Amino acid sequence: MTPIELDAIDLHLLEQLQTDASLNNHALAERVHVSPPTCLRRVKRLKEVGLIEREIAVLSVDTLANVIGHGLTAVVEITLDRQDQEALEAFEQRVQSDDAVQQCYRVSPGPDFCLIVHAANMPDYLALSQRLFTFDANVRNVKSFFSLKRSKFGARVPLPKAP
Repeated sequence: MTPIELDAIDLHLLEQLQTDASLNNHALAERVHVSPPTCLRRVKRLKEVGLIEREIAVLSVDTLANVIGHGLTAVVEITLDRQDQEALEAFEQRVQSDDAVQQCYRVSPGPDFCLIVHAANMPDYLALSQRLFTFDANVRNVKSFFSLKRSKFGARVPLPKAP
């Protein structure tokens, strides 16, 4: 794989897109102080090399709760009996394919995985727990922490300051 080189313009584009990916090309080019064609070409390249994985909308859980209810958010620690590469990858594949799992981290020391999961209610969480943890003979321990309030949410990656 060819190493990816980023200059000040690339870093500035990535920083702006992390803040607001809904900017149109002209607005983004203006903020980064480049021409619209240059901006478009650069963003396309950043996507092609995989630095921009996807663009999403971050929903307001508090506003949405007034419409569909609060639901449950849980931080779940998972410890496996076997931690060989095959067992770790098998667990990752199973949770990655489940829509309720929003984030999955392989961690050390302590548990093997930390997950962020969303469920509509406690029966929905129970079904998720059985589907992903109880029926897996390799899952040794599950420890769930339920969110009472989301006080901060972000997906921003710290970038080096552009020269």
